[in-house]
Amino acid sequence: MNDLIDLRSDTVTRPTAAMRAAMAAAPVGDDQYGEDPSTNQLQSRCAELLGKEAAVWLPTGTMANQAALRTLTRPGDEVIASRESHAGWHEVGGAAANAGVQLQEIGQGGWFTAEQMRAAVKPRNFVMFPTTTLVQVENTHNRAGGVVVPQAEVLRICAVARELGMATFLDGARLWNASVASGLTVSELSAPFDMVAVAFSKGLGAPGGSLLAGSKDLIAAASRHRHRLGGAMRQNGVFTSAALYALDHHLARLPEDHANARALAEALASKAPVVLDLTTVQTNIVVFHLPDSVSVDAPGLSALSRARGVLINAFGPRTVRVATHLDVTREQCVRAASVLAELLSNCVR
Repeated sequence: MNDLIDLRSDTVTRPTAAMRAAMAAAPVGDDQYGEDPSTNQLQSRCAELLGKEAAVWLPTGTMANQAALRTLTRPGDEVIASRESHAGWHEVGGAAANAGVQLQEIGQGGWFTAEQMRAAVKPRNFVMFPTTTLVQVENTHNRAGGVVVPQAEVLRICAVARELGMATFLDGARLWNASVASGLTVSELSAPFDMVAVAFSKGLGAPGGSLLAGSKDLIAAASRHRHRLGGAMRQNGVFTSAALYALDHHLARLPEDHANARALAEALASKAPVVLDLTTVQTNIVVFHLPDSVSVDAPGLSALSRARGVLINAFGPRTVRVATHLDVTREQCVRAASVLAELLSNCVR
């Protein structure tokens, strides 16, 4: 299995030997008592990086998003999010089950405008409508192909939200990638939001963990929700030391993933019968679609490519996603593109 080219997600990375050594040597304590030094260091460092007063580590990105919803909304509220958002598509209905809120997805291509958001907000003086209390931005946007939300529009969105008395949340699981692609710091990208989430288990290659940052009061509330959701950990310095190592050693190499994704996308666009908008390939994710002229569907292509040693993600009946990461090289990405192009060319009707 070691010779497989695994492009299903940037979550499939394994800790490097050096990261494992850092995990083994991590100073630890009971984090529920606030006594894990590695966790305290990571939370303090990330709060500063993100330009917020405080931060709290959580085991997963989904838990971070759910804790944010519980903190910023009340049951029965409505949340505005981008179309095909992670909160709506990849959290097993958690927004409804855990926070008791409904999502209204708007926009296209991974983001929406301030004008679209204003039009979507429910009037508060109509007794049958839910109250729209939160706007959530996903940056980068997973299902749209890792696109970066334009920061000028983010500023307008958050300004309208403040005007309307709404809270703002940034699902920044891949905010590190957005920072590299945009040239803006994560602090600049986070500044307009009340609360922000980031992940360490994707492009940074840690074996797990995410983090919420915001004001001291919001993070205190989020910490209680983390506990309620079962996320209060003990000696989790073994996880947070991996995140600290990743910030020191893996953050600077993210441009390689972006360049590899671009090389793979360009090879596919030029050699394979696919529908692929190269303008969406801005970070480490490539999403492409299979036209009707190709007889195989996405699950079928996934099975065929697996047999050839290339793992991909069927994102829909005729939609495929691949993601580059620190465990795949440029050569492997180009080889994977060639395999996919050959398989698809053989399936043209």
